[in-house]
Order: sequence, then C-alpha cells, then structure tokens
Amino acid sequence: MAFRINHIHLKAPDPRRTAEWYVKAFDFKIVNDETRVFGDRFIRCQSVDGGMAVNISGPRTGEKLGPGDASAHFGLEHFGFDTTEIEGDIRRLEGLGAKLLEGPIQLPNGGRIAFLRAPDDTRVELVQPGKVAGGCC
Repeated sequence: MAFRINHIHLKAPDPRRTAEWYVKAFDFKIVNDETRVFGDRFIRCQSVDGGMAVNISGPRTGEKLGPGDASAHFGLEHFGFDTTEIEGDIRRLEGLGAKLLEGPIQLPNGGRIAFLRAPDDTRVELVQPGKVAGGCC
C-alpha cells in the first residue's frame, strides 16, 4: 500500500482564532467546526489547492498540554509552504502577528527559505524554489 499524509493536527488554546489566522495567512478554508465527544473544539481546514487537511483543536477534557515550541527541536519540527515572493510573504505574515525566526536563507540551488513563529508557537517555513537552469519560466 502506498502511504500519503492524511493531515496535520495543531493544538491551540483558541482553535477558532488559530484557524482564522491560517485562513488569512495561507488562504485555508474552514470546512467543519464542532465540539467532539472528547470535549475539544475541533476545526477542520483545507489548503486552497485541496492537497492538505489541517485540523486545529483545543485540549480534550482533562488533557494537559505543554507549551508550543517554534525553535528547532526533535520530533515534528515545522511544516512548510511554497511561495513565489518570500520577502513579501514574510512582511504579510509579520503583519498578521508571525515573527521571523531565521532567513531568508539563500540555498545553493537558487532557492530561498525562511522560518517563522506562527500562532501557538508553531514553526512554519516559507520555501521559494530556485530557478531551473536554462529555463525561462
């Protein structure tokens, strides 16, 4: 069986506020907002291209959550978004409350990356691909 990523799940103290930030920041669509039998508010989001489901929820009844960590760390460390204009997107995301942590970093292949702290101390990466050698577009 071929495996594909089913979803990303973020935990947030205010799931709706966090979901609305991703709607503004990356054009996500909120497809469902419910309180589950576990006692948590659970919001399903979809990327604009339909390729990625992102679930955002609060703590389940009785669940104690540790703090977020937007610094580099072991485990799931960040998730990335493609961009065609890294500087403009950094400024736009900072205007929405994100904080630039590192970059933009020039890569040997001509691409550039940057890391930002998003809501709830989540680390996100912007990826601007390099130009294809000999290509025009």
